[in-house]
Amino acid sequence: MNKKIAIILGMLVLAFNINVKAQADKSKRASPPAKVSETLKSGATVSIDYSQPSVKGRAIGKEIAPYGKVWRTGANEATVFETSKDVKINGKALPAGKYGLYSIPGENEWTIIFNKTWKQWVTNYTESDDALRIKVKPGTAKDFSEKMTFTISPSGEVKLLCGNEAVPFTVK
Repeated sequence: MNKKIAIILGMLVLAFNINVKAQADKSKRASPPAKVSETLKSGATVSIDYSQPSVKGRAIGKEIAPYGKVWRTGANEATVFETSKDVKINGKALPAGKYGLYSIPGENEWTIIFNKTWKQWVTNYTESDDALRIKVKPGTAKDFSEKMTFTISPSGEVKLLCGNEAVPFTVK
């Protein structure tokens, strides 16, 4: 009897370990992880660690990134914006550190939010934890982007690309 219990417990432990390892492989998610990093001319290293939702025929402003609502600007865990030095985002000061990157999409204007709470799952957003908010004008992307993507140029231009949307801001 004890041998049967030991075998059953062993099988359960093995199944649990396999499941945990499968969940840890983030590349297998529907919205896979991505990271972009760039050292700017100012010497600050800026990185964005995020998960890439796919458009899959959905509309920006409706099914993806609903207009007027706080969006975690990605999928799965909160998107993390990190800077190694104090920087200015569209002319406004942001101290060195890690931030949750959120946004409030709009047809003619987006609010980009740098929130002090960066390590979390989904959207447990608290406005009182905002370190900085900026307003930006979205534009049309040069090419359609099926997966949400961030780019950072050495000059500090950051772009969020998703579908036909291009949402830029500048880090100096």
